[in-house]
Amino acid sequence: MEKTFDLDRFDQAILTVLGEDGRISITDLAKRIGLSKSPTQARLKRLEEKNVILGYRAMLDPIRLGLDHVAFVEVRLDDTREAALDAFNQAVLRVPQIEQAHMIAGNFDYLLKVRTPDMASYRAFLGDTISTLPHVASTSTYVAMEAVKEVMLSDTQ
Repeated sequence: MEKTFDLDRFDQAILTVLGEDGRISITDLAKRIGLSKSPTQARLKRLEEKNVILGYRAMLDPIRLGLDHVAFVEVRLDDTREAALDAFNQAVLRVPQIEQAHMIAGNFDYLLKVRTPDMASYRAFLGDTISTLPHVASTSTYVAMEAVKEVMLSDTQ
């Protein structure tokens, strides 16, 4: 599997425009990047086939959805052999309240970003869900007071 993909200025322009408006029409996209419709469609299809573009989705405002509470959770596992890591990873993928999960090289094994409605919901979620994930030995929670910067990849281009 290719890890990187060479992008020229038109590919970069496509990604930038789609990052701003994923619902833009091919005609408008072509106008914005300075190509005609057919080559723009071909480039877009190639970017999708090469998995540079993984999909299209709506960006939701978690605050308006009542998900104001953000916690970062350090997780230490009782076993870090491949089977245990895989079991933990697969379980995390099935939990929608876990927005992000990163394996960490350091004093703990994983860092999770968890979003819930409030502290009481988080406390229940910690006990009922996170603590019951495969191989969890211990956790430490850090509550976010304010998001100073949260961007999607397209916002950085």
